[in-house]
Amino acid sequence: MHVVVNAAMSVDGKLSSRRREQIAISGPDDFDRVDQLRADSDAVMVGVGTILADDPSLTVDDADRRAARTDRGDPENPARVVADSRIRTPPDATVLDDRAQTYLLVSEAAPPDFIEEMEDAGAYVIAAGQDRVDLTTTLAKLEGDGIDQLMVEGGGELIFGLLAEALVDELFVYIGPKVIGGRDAPTLADGDGFIEDFPEPELAGVEQLDDGVLLHWEL
Repeated sequence: MHVVVNAAMSVDGKLSSRRREQIAISGPDDFDRVDQLRADSDAVMVGVGTILADDPSLTVDDADRRAARTDRGDPENPARVVADSRIRTPPDATVLDDRAQTYLLVSEAAPPDFIEEMEDAGAYVIAAGQDRVDLTTTLAKLEGDGIDQLMVEGGGELIFGLLAEALVDELFVYIGPKVIGGRDAPTLADGDGFIEDFPEPELAGVEQLDDGVLLHWEL
């Protein structure tokens, strides 16, 4: 599986404010780039924090791109993947509508009634890991389901977990002209943080886009 992480952050490295509310960081050209990346992917993945904060659809916006997907024999939208170690996904989340297949990744500690509720809401549930989602195992199961390119859109806890397991192949970071600040505001890679064996991505490209800059890294 090829895993592409895409994120937009402020000049000071924040994904949103300390209230974890959605903040517009990108401009129209970057939004269009992200939509194309979604259309080129087999699935789009987020952590449950993103679901709770933004309630995203994770679908392709542009009708021509959706049509191009169906023309090549793919579903109109990529599958959607939610990592939820703490069983917080609401049954009325937009990602559980019928616009695309949705996978919910949970730990083996997830209560059976929660799993049943999510399956009734339309999700395909994959359980792996004792207390937290085992990302290596669950991504391998997704690959076995035909997901060859996975786009990850955040948040910081999920991105850190993927980096810690050496599961990321490419990293796109759009840096927008905004300073958010706050010691409790989420960053690109939250989690426990590295104290050794730091990931060292190689810079593959730099592009000025809208009023900011897009950095492309390979791992």
